[in-house]
Amino acid sequence: MTLIEIVALIIFLFPLAFSPGPGNMFFAVNGARFGFAKTLSANFGYHLATIIVTFLIGFGFNIFFSFINDQYQYIQIIGSLYAIYLAYKFFKASTYENNNQNLKCTFVDGVILLVFNPKAYVIISLMFTIFLDGSQSLMRIILISTIFTINNCVSFTLWTLFGDLIGAKFRNEKYSKILNKIFSLSLFLVGIWMLTIKI
Repeated sequence: MTLIEIVALIIFLFPLAFSPGPGNMFFAVNGARFGFAKTLSANFGYHLATIIVTFLIGFGFNIFFSFINDQYQYIQIIGSLYAIYLAYKFFKASTYENNNQNLKCTFVDGVILLVFNPKAYVIISLMFTIFLDGSQSLMRIILISTIFTINNCVSFTLWTLFGDLIGAKFRNEKYSKILNKIFSLSLFLVGIWMLTIKI
């Protein structure tokens, strides 16, 4: 890829990664709930899954995209139900101190979030439609996948830090129940949005 193509790719991805969505909301909520450090495992899981899935789509783009078109509604439903499940877990939590061990932000949570995130598949497919340009060269696919993953990682890190800054004000027994309900509602609305979007 030329430098101009790389810059164009970054400009294309920037608003998509930084705009609110399932991934951003997940990490903002968990940053507020647990603090930045305790989200790192889920962040790693999400982005490891991201670069693997993106890399695989790049190689089998036409076949994979055809499969996703046929099964998109099922991926959308599973992803939305998972977001609603996370909302339920927050709703049932009582205080930060009492539930820190019961409500974890894990590596597996990050992987599941990516695998069943319909927004991710749409963006990845659109990205390769525009920037693969008929080229199936290994280096081009690796570079696109890497830029995509790094861009997401920067975005989610900033959202997590933002959540951590907000959550630091509420990590006590007096406010944690209220904060849990707010997070529960936020994740629930994201789940409903994922279920109803038409792309």
